[in-house]
Amino acid sequence: MGIVDCSYLEIAGVVVVTPASFSDGRGFFSETFNKRDFIAAGITDDFVQDNHSYSKDTGTIRGLHFQKPPFAQAKLVRVVKGRIWDVAVDIRHGSITYGQWVGAEISADNQRQIYIPVGFAHGFATMEPDTEVVYKVSNYYAPDHDAGIIWEDPDLDIDWQIEQSSPVLSQKDSVLPPLKDLPKVFTFTE
Repeated sequence: MGIVDCSYLEIAGVVVVTPASFSDGRGFFSETFNKRDFIAAGITDDFVQDNHSYSKDTGTIRGLHFQKPPFAQAKLVRVVKGRIWDVAVDIRHGSITYGQWVGAEISADNQRQIYIPVGFAHGFATMEPDTEVVYKVSNYYAPDHDAGIIWEDPDLDIDWQIEQSSPVLSQKDSVLPPLKDLPKVFTFTE
């Protein structure tokens, strides 16, 4: 099976992965995760939990989220129905890309996945109604260590690729602080 393509985005560590997919008259088959193949691609995290989210409306933004150490999480995100604009923000103090973001379109049709390492805030915007996102995480959910950045942080100036000026947000996501108000959570190490 294997991975067909690994595309490294403009911030080191964030990777778009395209697994092999085989189609015939019945549909398709794809091996979405194979630890051996991911290790060969440089993704060595031990994923411990799978999460599944459903967003009813186009223009729903979930994020920007992360967990603080010692419960920090790497994520491997894919879409099983619909389409998203997926965003990762580097929040590792000392990184040359601190405070910068990258994004990629991930959809059920393109079967791409995005890997977000520890030290990044993560979020996505739905580009179609009834979108379902499945993602692996490398640490268990720890509500006391859950944190985030406001989606519309003017210093980040993220292009969420949505048309409406008022996205659909959770109450929690609508009151997150800007990056400049966060304490030092992650430190860049080579």
